[in-house]
Amino acid sequence: MSTYTIHPIVMGTKVFDKGMMTYQHGYGEPYTIPIYSWYMEGGDRKILVDTGEMQPIVSEEREKAIGGRIYTFEQGLAKYGLSPEDIDIVIHTHLHNDHCENDYKCVNAQIYVHEKELEHIHDPHPLDFRYLEDYIEDVEDNGQLVVVNGDTEVVPGITMIHTPAHTEGGMSVRVETEKGSVLICGFCTILENLFPPVEVRAMEMEVIPPGTHINANQAYDILLKAKGMADHVLPLHEPKWASMDTVPE
Repeated sequence: MSTYTIHPIVMGTKVFDKGMMTYQHGYGEPYTIPIYSWYMEGGDRKILVDTGEMQPIVSEEREKAIGGRIYTFEQGLAKYGLSPEDIDIVIHTHLHNDHCENDYKCVNAQIYVHEKELEHIHDPHPLDFRYLEDYIEDVEDNGQLVVVNGDTEVVPGITMIHTPAHTEGGMSVRVETEKGSVLICGFCTILENLFPPVEVRAMEMEVIPPGTHINANQAYDILLKAKGMADHVLPLHEPKWASMDTVPE
């Protein structure tokens, strides 16, 4: 089986209340999250998980807040000698706009997405304004989408796992590396979601559900299960990864 090296590349940021990540905790506390595209180095295919924002805001303040540099899509790929046309496979955790805005640039890629994400991006609920079909129409018209409906091995060593916590078609990505198996969470979390502070654990909560979710109880159970799915678990928006060229440590 192939093993991979995971490179997190910051291709955007968001600034909002921390409670957007940590359900029932951290509201009113300003918080900046990085938006990653993850390059899977290894094997004979050039593979990304998510593609980030098309025009990320790049500022000293935001880079200081996350502890790392913010790149455009082209700049981020160039770190590894790649261009958008070189990408063979894009795997989507979900189709909120900040995770798929650069899909159209990957003209040679197969793009893996859960059927429920495709359904919702074309017919979103009014509460979920983050689905914008403009970002998926080009690759859909080009026949680039590979639509899945459950757990799917994309290539040996990389498997999509259905984890509908943040969105109905959310997919986590399990990757085999030299440091063991790694799960990139398919829902919007930080390390505090996985490892709550003592005041939360004192309430007998082992994890904190993502602040935006389909169902709070279900999201809690999925996150708890995800902690045991791999040797290492990477929350999707953890700022710590922004200063690291490869993960896990």
